[in-house]
Amino acid sequence: MSDLEKAMPTEVIDKKASSDESYNVEKHEGDVEQAPGLGFFNKAALFLNAEVKGVEVVTDEEKTEDSIINALTMWLSANLVIAAFSLGALGVTVFGLTFWQSFVVILFFTLLGSLPVAFFSIFGPKLGLRQIFLSKFLIGHVTMRIFAFINIVACVGWGAVNIMASAQLLHIVNNGLLPPWAGCLILILLTILVTFFGYHVIHLYEKWCWIPNAIIFLIIIVRMGMSDTFTGVNADGEKFPGGAATIGGVMSFGGTVYGFATGWTTYASDYTVYQPRNANSTKIFIAIFCGLFFSLVFTLTLGAACATGTLTNTRWAELYDNYSIGGLCYAILVEDQLHGFGQFCCVLLALSTVANNIPNMYSIALSAQAFWSPLNKVPRVFWTIAGNFVTLAICIPGYYHFEAVMDNFMNLIGYYLAIYQAMCFSEHFIWRRGDFSTYDYMNSNDSSKYPVGYAGVFGFCCGAAGVVLGMDQTWYAGVLAKKVGDPAYGGDIGFELAFAFAALGFNAVRPLEKKYTGK
Repeated sequence: MSDLEKAMPTEVIDKKASSDESYNVEKHEGDVEQAPGLGFFNKAALFLNAEVKGVEVVTDEEKTEDSIINALTMWLSANLVIAAFSLGALGVTVFGLTFWQSFVVILFFTLLGSLPVAFFSIFGPKLGLRQIFLSKFLIGHVTMRIFAFINIVACVGWGAVNIMASAQLLHIVNNGLLPPWAGCLILILLTILVTFFGYHVIHLYEKWCWIPNAIIFLIIIVRMGMSDTFTGVNADGEKFPGGAATIGGVMSFGGTVYGFATGWTTYASDYTVYQPRNANSTKIFIAIFCGLFFSLVFTLTLGAACATGTLTNTRWAELYDNYSIGGLCYAILVEDQLHGFGQFCCVLLALSTVANNIPNMYSIALSAQAFWSPLNKVPRVFWTIAGNFVTLAICIPGYYHFEAVMDNFMNLIGYYLAIYQAMCFSEHFIWRRGDFSTYDYMNSNDSSKYPVGYAGVFGFCCGAAGVVLGMDQTWYAGVLAKKVGDPAYGGDIGFELAFAFAALGFNAVRPLEKKYTGK
């Protein structure tokens, strides 16, 4: 008991104790004990010095990570991978653009997608909360649960799409001796090995794993130059051909690039949450933006450049048709000159997927815990392992339809994240006026401290309506999407309409929610 409390009358002390007890109950409302029978996961994690913390607020004492370099390399490594290379190739092989058209699209839409990730990363140091969990302050409790569920599905989808590209490469480099399911399993097990240990080991891995990937991509550049297969023009010698089909291709490829670049938005603060609260927000923003933007532009552009070789070299076209991006990498790195060393490079390039999958399989656990309070009983490490094996079950059949799966999935990612960003930006800048002091992060389990989510749910529905009007997929094309580009193919404007519709819907209802609920 403090000297001040000793001087207080007994009834005052009793009243204070009663008040403190009431406060703590309210503060920790929704917290749950670990479920019986699952304690061994956390015990094993503690024994191995792995992170056991989930969506709980990270306290000042726990904020021991202050490296700006780690913030940069986290996303540098995650995007300097074969999945990004594969996506860049789609501009030429799927959307019919020239290299230079693809490059311009890559620049603009990567910029558009990277900025929100860098911005939301500064929430981690200031609030000490994981991105999906802090979303309740921005879009409301109910809406946060909707996005948590979508995020779980998206994490699995990301993992599956990434693994498919690498499994193709592992399959062809072994002359078909390694079956696709085995390649997928190898990559899943390696991902589990890193994500099991949590935040600090993840940052340590991502700090260095970009180096071999960068070396292999430089070798690809040299081999591409020696092969004399690059072309920056179409059959008529034009760098920037016009026409309705081109417009549709630009918008659709742009949506795919945007989906890949901005796909980390709902994970953003997860990887800065151990930074101190007084960390320099400008430095964090710049570091993460640079790590994202430059690695993506480099890798996507290289993928587009290499894909032009399928237009000028029949052997490359044959391998790409038969083995997709794995066949193209094999053609560049193995055939003609490098042989055994080229095969070694292919294996290392295939393993680069682990760096890209780690953020997905770490954050899937946090989304599961945020989705429903009782799920917080289940330790983070269990969700991480379970998420990896669900991913394995999906990526094996998806392996045989890689291009279609990647195109459709990246667009779907862009749709829902555009809705999320529109509402979060609106809440932070319009209704909270950019003031972080309005976020009562220490009472993140007290439902009186954040909106219910009426505006968020309405904004989500409006954004979904925009998606329906603007999406252009093989299985459905919206009314407005058909008006873009060639009527036979259309053009995808789904994420643009989703953002606009969600912003309008959210901001129309938010003042009413504040008026009648007071929050």
